[in-house]
Amino acid sequence: QHESVKKSPFFPFYSPSPAHYLFSKKTPARSPMKVFKRPFPPPSPAKHIMSVLARRHGTVKPNEAAIPEAKEVSEAASLDKSFGFSKKFCDKYDLGAEVGRGHFGYTCRGKFKKGELKGQEVAVKVIPKTKMTTSIAIEDVRKEVKILRALTGHANLIQFYDAYEDHGNVYIVMELCEGGELLDRILSRGGKYTEDDAKTVLIQILNVVSFCHLQGVVHRDLKPENFLFTSKAESSPLKAIDFGLSDFVKP
Repeated sequence: QHESVKKSPFFPFYSPSPAHYLFSKKTPARSPMKVFKRPFPPPSPAKHIMSVLARRHGTVKPNEAAIPEAKEVSEAASLDKSFGFSKKFCDKYDLGAEVGRGHFGYTCRGKFKKGELKGQEVAVKVIPKTKMTTSIAIEDVRKEVKILRALTGHANLIQFYDAYEDHGNVYIVMELCEGGELLDRILSRGGKYTEDDAKTVLIQILNVVSFCHLQGVVHRDLKPENFLFTSKAESSPLKAIDFGLSDFVKP
């Protein structure tokens, strides 16, 4: 037992420092020190992919759109939404079921009604004119069609057929790719690719990006969701899609 220490008569609430106990012969037992080689897990390289997947499946609710001011509504109503595209979409194509949806529009299956390609399926991107609330949005649609027309001919680019419009929508008719997104194939493999498989994919991506740059076009939205496989086959070629944010640049 430690010797009792006399308390000060002037400060009855005072007790001496316990520091001298540290130097006593008997020290309390201590738990062994743990060494953590990696105290925190490394950041996941697939964080962006998983967050996109969560939004797609509806587990993350998007922010509610703000109610437009009266001035904005009147300005949108006064915009010229005539593009000069053909108005004979319904004469040439049958519009089928929806296969995908984006922020400004949605994509449906379609089918040629007549001609040499009668019965062939296509993908139809439908952009409602009600979504075009600014002159910039209208110009983006014009630019997307212009870029698609300028970039035809590369093996890793989605094939563009034509653009149409009516009173309510713009229709962009393209090749139908049924192999799914690169994002889905990455996730189906557990987020892992062998070096050889990754090389096959990256060569195609770099080839099409290089081709676009040589034509004076930057995609500006390169991500796994914007590359489609033409079929479910493992050897299926990859196609770049969605040039809605693309732009022309000077070399």
